[in-house]
Parts: sequence; C-alpha cells; structure tokens
Amino acid sequence: MAATTQHADVVIVGTGHGGAQAAIALRQHGFDGSVLMIGRDDAPPYERPPLSKEYLAGDKGFERIMIRPEKFWAEKDIALRLGAAVTAIDPAAHTLTLGDGGLVSYGKLIWSGGGDPRRLPVPGAVLPGVFYVRDKSDADAMMQALADGAKRAVVIGGGYIGLEAAAVLRKLGCEVVLVEMLDRLLARVAGEELSTFYAEEHRRQGVDVRLGAGVHSVLGDGKVTGVRLDSGEEVACDMVVVGIGIVPAVAPLIAAGAAGSSGVDVDEYCRTTLDNVYAIGDCAAHANPFAGGAVIRLESVQNAHDMANTVAKAIMGEKEPYRALPWFWSNQYDLKLQTAGLSLGFDATVLRGDPESRRFTVVYMKGGVPIAFDCVGTMKDYVQARKLLESGCGRIDPAVLADPEMALKDLI
Repeated sequence: MAATTQHADVVIVGTGHGGAQAAIALRQHGFDGSVLMIGRDDAPPYERPPLSKEYLAGDKGFERIMIRPEKFWAEKDIALRLGAAVTAIDPAAHTLTLGDGGLVSYGKLIWSGGGDPRRLPVPGAVLPGVFYVRDKSDADAMMQALADGAKRAVVIGGGYIGLEAAAVLRKLGCEVVLVEMLDRLLARVAGEELSTFYAEEHRRQGVDVRLGAGVHSVLGDGKVTGVRLDSGEEVACDMVVVGIGIVPAVAPLIAAGAAGSSGVDVDEYCRTTLDNVYAIGDCAAHANPFAGGAVIRLESVQNAHDMANTVAKAIMGEKEPYRALPWFWSNQYDLKLQTAGLSLGFDATVLRGDPESRRFTVVYMKGGVPIAFDCVGTMKDYVQARKLLESGCGRIDPAVLADPEMALKDLI
C-alpha cells in the first residue's frame, strides 16, 4: 500500500554526513520551515568512514558513530523518513516518488545521495560471502561472517577502503590477500612514495599484497570458496571484500533532466540545472578552485560537510560560493594519514622526513608550487599545510620544503 503524500519546505535526500549537516545548518542559520530527511538506511544518520575501520573492528558501537543522538532530530523539528528510496523526480511538480509509490512534495530539494559501491564485474561476484562497504548493514554482515568463523579474506582494490578493511581484518586475526590490478597501491590518489610505504607496511603486518593482479572470477558453490586471478592462480578464502570505487547515486536527477556525466553538475552554490534542486557531497561534480578549476567529484566528509553549509546559507539568502580546501584522512593499523589539498596534475614531489621512521610528509608540486600534502604521523605538518595552501602560496624552493625542521607556517 502506498504511503501518504508528505510535504516539506526543504526535503533532503540522503542521511549521511552531507544530508545531516544540511539539516543541522539550516536550523543553525535560522530556517524555521519544515525539513524532511529521506534515507535508504533504516538507521538514523550516522558516520560512514568508521564502517571500514573502528566499527568493523568492534572499537566503536553504533551509538558512537551516530552523527547526533536520535532524539536530536525531533528536538530540532527535523523529520526522518528512513528505509525509503527515491525512484523519480518531477521537477515541474516539485515531487519525489518513493519506492513504495508514495509521493513527497518539496519547496527546495537537497540531493545528498552519495554513491553505491562499484560492483565487481566477474562471474561469481554475487555469491554469498562477497561484501561491499557502503552502509551499516554491509559492515554488520561482514562482522557476522567473521563471527561465524571466516578466517581467510581476499580484499579486492588497493584504495583507501580496501587498505582500511585489510588492516582491520588483520587486526581481527584473518589471513588477508589484497589484490590490486594496477602496479601500485593508491595509484589514483597518491604518489609513488606513499604507495611504496603503504605496500611495505601492509606486508610487514602480514598482508599478502598482489600488485598488477586482475580478478577473473569468484569461486564457490553456494558460498565463496576462493578467487581466481587473471594469471590462473586460485586463492582460497572464506570471504571477499570489494573496494573498487563508487557509482554516484544520481539516476533520478539525471532522468529528470539534470546535467551531469560523472555525478550531477552543480554551480558554485551547489545548484543543479533543475529549479530549486541542490546537490552536495560525493555525487556533486563541481569546478574546484584547488584543482585549477577542473570539474571533479570529491568523496570526502569535508566536501559533504562544507557543501551542506554552502547550500544552507544559499537557501537563507546568504550566498557564498563554495571554496573549501579539500582534506582527507585514513587510519590503518597505528598509522594516521592526513591529506591537505589535491595532488591532481602534480609534476614533482618533495619528501619531508624518513618513511622508515613511519613519520614523514610528501609534498606534491606543480610548476614549483605546493598543491597538496600527504602527512603520515606528522600532525604539525598537516595543520600548517592547510594554512599554507589556503594562503595561496607561490613557488617554494624544494630544498627548503624538504627540511623537516623548517616549519611550514614560516613559508606563508
């Protein structure tokens, strides 16, 4: 039976970081109209990054990864419609169609749908025991498999999700084989210094890292028993974890006529080409000033959070263009990696410190100008690097940057 029609002055699709922050920011900026959040998850808004780290490891229970206590939303008069998927948008009528056939009408729409894990396109990939990490139910299913005795895992993908999952699985006592089709880890987001360091670190921790290795198929009869590589080798396992990127969840927007190819296009105020429809977070393709104006998508908490603030201000008539320095982080074993800026198009790198010490910084340069910093265990570098990049610094002598005793704040 279809749900009854609802209306809200602002409807937010997505209950992750971006959607939650959009609702919070609207109230913080004095918006007194009705706000409705629609989410595919059955649970109230929670953080996604810990799913492949602290939550999976059992270090944090669900209550500790909730963005706000459940009662917060009612106290702020923010309605939640959970376990609901938006299947269509009528931009002329300002309505959304939900999976159960119900209609929701909106004054303004904020789309924070994020993305869906890219599926492994090989035979056997739908077998029980193949896991992706998008939401709580995915992590819960992995935890159940481990509780049921899974001890051998193949992790497919050498990006941050795959590496974080591999680190947690090793902590939990699993044998782990990590398979990456490219010739180094983190190849799409980092330079060779960082790739080499993390490959050596994971091997030191007992992970069998296979580079330049493609997956031919997943093996099993009723459940996963192994993975066959393109080389013909078969790797026995009890579970497979896939982390090979995401597909932006924007199909209803594009079908409704919004512009976009990789994700949905937005302007400097996060507006789509549809009237009164904004998009934020992982799915929003925007011209980023820290990428030389290139149109990109950023898959980060920072981006979702700051775009949400931009939209809340725009709705309240306080239009400020989105111009936030990108930053990211990754926890693996006892290592904390913090990244400031975007290394897209770098033409040189400078190494500050010694990777053997497990405390160092990689500086990415373009035309002699620092554009990004990867900081491993160097919090001071990270904090000062953010200020340096935000200052719009010019050319800096690589020899000066390479001296770890030189404070980055002194180069502003």
